[in-house]
Amino acid sequence: MLRARQKFGKFRIERRLGEGGFATVYQAMDLIEGIRVALKIPHSSVMDDEVLKDFRNEVRLTARLEHPNILPLKNASFINGHFVIVTPLGEKSLADRLHHRMSFEKTLDFADQMLQAVAYAYQQRIIHCDIKPENMILFPINRLKLTDFGIAKVSLKTVRSSGSGTLGYMAPEQAMGQPSFRSDVFSLGLIIYRMLSERWPEWPYEWPPPGYNKMRRRVHPELFEFLRRALQIKPRKRFRDADQMLHTFRRIKPRALRYALLRRQRT
Repeated sequence: MLRARQKFGKFRIERRLGEGGFATVYQAMDLIEGIRVALKIPHSSVMDDEVLKDFRNEVRLTARLEHPNILPLKNASFINGHFVIVTPLGEKSLADRLHHRMSFEKTLDFADQMLQAVAYAYQQRIIHCDIKPENMILFPINRLKLTDFGIAKVSLKTVRSSGSGTLGYMAPEQAMGQPSFRSDVFSLGLIIYRMLSERWPEWPYEWPPPGYNKMRRRVHPELFEFLRRALQIKPRKRFRDADQMLHTFRRIKPRALRYALLRRQRT
């Protein structure tokens, strides 16, 4: 574990931002460029050829993605024997932001941005496989950027894996080792539902989920049905991918905003 004020290559460590099963993320100052960045460093205790291959895959996937809502890669290299992924430093994650109330307008804006990011990944034939609020980083003027393509899969059709992902955010079929583009749709639906209802749907994902009554009073019926379709247990009943999901959302969004405005004017 690196310490605050420790020199690390051209960086000075400032603080630890978070830690997962495979890596720790630090805030650091780039002493040459004079900017703060995030350093993702795999744990040495789990680092072997297979893990290194996964992180290299993440770097190669991220390097080819250019989109305003995907966190760009600044650099990847070995420093003092550690593999290090360097990215721009955001203000907080969506997970942090969810601890505070959000306006309906901001909720739909964040939903739009995350859908754009995953739809773009789909257009590159990439299934993210780990969509969750912790992997959505917020920047100034409420810009959301999707990150952590460490277990993403490149596919032309459905891919099979070992069921990797994060429990509580993944689709049932992904937990069984059969992720598809519809699995990312399910994860997006969970997050948007949480933002609107302030409650997390949980396994076995029976309809209606927690917070159903509160959300139904708040949102346009078409937006409600949009979420119901995204959260179908059977993949074939969902949107086929995030691209179709985004197009449907864009059609509903203006009506949902007007509906919310009219409700506020009546109260």
